Amino acid sequence: MGMNSGKRVAIVQVKLVREKSILYKNRQINSPEDAYILMKEFIGDVDRECFIVLCLDTKNQPTCIEIAHIGSLNSSIVHPREVLKTALLSNSASIIVGHNHPSDITDPSKEDIYITHRINNAGELLGIFLLDHIIICADTFKSLKKEGYF
Repeated sequence: MGMNSGKRVAIVQVKLVREKSILYKNRQINSPEDAYILMKEFIGDVDRECFIVLCLDTKNQPTCIEIAHIGSLNSSIVHPREVLKTALLSNSASIIVGHNHPSDITDPSKEDIYITHRINNAGELLGIFLLDHIIICADTFKSLKKEGYF
């Protein structure tokens, strides 16, 4: 091998893979409650924190939904790049994020508020707008947007 033998560079293709689908009867997300209903149906009754990304088109119609991160009983370490990856691959105009609180208390933690701001700022740079962050509990929810957290 000579000094100029070169470096192999992988040629890749990134794809979004549809695993399955769920029927959303309203067709459009018009309120935090609409987002809560869809997200609650998607995650069901899980015993750990799940951070969800709901991707929307320009008419606020859901195009895909993904669990971006699964945490422990009371915490989830989320990074904006993991949240926005699906939104980029699905050509989303906007997103709504959400996560459940197995404790069944809707109050946001300092970390919830912090990650909301980070996702919002990162999304603005990419032209993907964060419409809301929903905290999901068994029979209720809290909209961080409606509560004025961002």
